[in-house]
Amino acid sequence: MKNILVPVGSSQNAQSHLQYAIDFAKAFGAKVYVVQVFNVYTKAGTMIKVDHILERESRAFLNSHVEKIDTKGVEVITRTVKGKLVETIELICKNSKIDLILLEPRINSVKEEVYLGKTSGKIVKQTNIPALIVPEGYKYRPIIYVLMALKSAIIKKENVLKPLLDIKNQFKSIVNLLLVKTPFHNEGDFDVNEELSSIITNTTYSENGTTFQGVLEHYKDNDPDLLCVVRRNRGFFAKLWEKNIILKKDFQSSTLPVLVLSGLK
Repeated sequence: MKNILVPVGSSQNAQSHLQYAIDFAKAFGAKVYVVQVFNVYTKAGTMIKVDHILERESRAFLNSHVEKIDTKGVEVITRTVKGKLVETIELICKNSKIDLILLEPRINSVKEEVYLGKTSGKIVKQTNIPALIVPEGYKYRPIIYVLMALKSAIIKKENVLKPLLDIKNQFKSIVNLLLVKTPFHNEGDFDVNEELSSIITNTTYSENGTTFQGVLEHYKDNDPDLLCVVRRNRGFFAKLWEKNIILKKDFQSSTLPVLVLSGLK
């Protein structure tokens, strides 16, 4: 893991989140790209050009933000970019060869009952880039126990497990697998290939309406430092993916980091 992206918004948790990102990156010897995306909506006939003003203010904000952090020798690169959020994030990730996006649940200030805000939810939902969602105020610590939840272990994409493998190798993590049999279960869904099998310590089987329900039933018994799920069109968080905002009452494990891998297929 060499390059980590941290989108920055206006939340009160931004400083704490960036410090976590720095501490996490230091463990891997990775660079941290701190980015703020801004857009300009102008009315017809408006003569004043505000792009350069917003860019200047955004850059000053980012530099001030980084100055408050103990960078611990980690290389930190700040960028301000004008554009639409998802398209811009994807372009930055491609050009900078980003391995992982570190997201705070609520990049912009929203109501207390919200777990994953509109901006963060949009990035997780609409991009296919591995993301680590870190709870507000969460302090960095080594990731020793990982719970990985799947309804299908079939892997067709190359390198899709790389972020998880990097974490396991770095922290010597114990990875436990939860395979959830849902009403949409197909023959072969629980066939674990050699690559995944080689990193799993224990496997638990569960039968639930959704992978999400299986996690709610089992994650407390596993007491993981990290929950790992897979991005699917109709997979984990299926009912929650309908909206970019996810409420804490709907996702009760909001006290631990969640690694969201790109789709396995």
